[in-house]
Amino acid sequence: MVAATKIRKARVQMEASRPYAQRIRRVIGHLAHANPDYKHPFLTEREVKRVGFIIISTDRGLCGGLNVNLFKTAIGEIANWREQHVEVDLALVGAKSVQFFRRLGGNVVGTATHLGDKPQVNDLIGSIKIMLDSYSAGTIDRLFLIHNEFVSTMSQRPEVSTLLPVSAIDLGDESLQDHWDYIYEPDAEELLDDILMRYIESQVYRGAVENFACEMAAKMVAMKSATDNAGEIIDKLQLAYNRARQGAITQEISEIVGGAAAVSG
Repeated sequence: MVAATKIRKARVQMEASRPYAQRIRRVIGHLAHANPDYKHPFLTEREVKRVGFIIISTDRGLCGGLNVNLFKTAIGEIANWREQHVEVDLALVGAKSVQFFRRLGGNVVGTATHLGDKPQVNDLIGSIKIMLDSYSAGTIDRLFLIHNEFVSTMSQRPEVSTLLPVSAIDLGDESLQDHWDYIYEPDAEELLDDILMRYIESQVYRGAVENFACEMAAKMVAMKSATDNAGEIIDKLQLAYNRARQGAITQEISEIVGGAAAVSG
C-alpha cells in the first residue's frame, strides 16, 4: 500500500523530467554534428584506455530482482571492457550498489546514497563531477550510465547509455549533417561548457528519478507476491491443522468407545 501510494508521485516526477532530458539530448546530438571553431572535449572521440560507469541502484531492498538484474547487466558490461584490457572506474549511486561492488571489488571513485523519495541534482553532483573531471583530464575516455528504466508497473529493465563522448543523432536530412550549427552568444566555449554540464546532470537525474519509480513498482509487485504466497501457506497450514485436529478427535472418540465397551464387558 505504501509503494502503491509512492509510485503515483514517482511517476509524476519521472514524467516531468523526461521532456527536458529528451529535448536537451536532441540539442546535444545536433552539436555533435556541428563543426564549430571550438570543439569541446566532451564531443571528441578518442582511443579507449579506461572507462567510467555511473551505476544507479536503490537504497533499500525488498524490491524483487530489480537490483539483481541491474548488477548482472553492469557486471557484463564491465567484463566486456576488461576482456579488451580496458580499466574501469565506478561511481555508485544508491546504498545497494555501494554494498554490492565493495564486496565484489572494483575501483570505486565516488558514491552517493540515501537520495530519498525526491532525488535532487545537488545530491548527485559529487559523483557526476568526479567522472567529468576524470574525463576532462583524460583519465577516462568514455563514460556510461546504467540504471533501471520504467516500462510499466509490471516491467522494469536495466538500461545502459553512453554519456561521453556525446554521440550524434540522426537528423533525417543527410544534406544538413555537414552544415548543422548554432549561433553562439556570447561565445561557443562558455555556452558549450555550461550546456554540456547541464546535459550530463539531466541524464543522471532522469536516471535517478526513473530508478526510484522502478523501485516503487518492483516493491509493490514483490509485496503483493509475498502476500499472496503467505496467504497460500496459511491456507495449507490451516488445512493441515484441521486434518490433524480431526484425526485427534476421531482417535479420542475411538478410545472412549473402546474403553466403554471394555468396562461394560
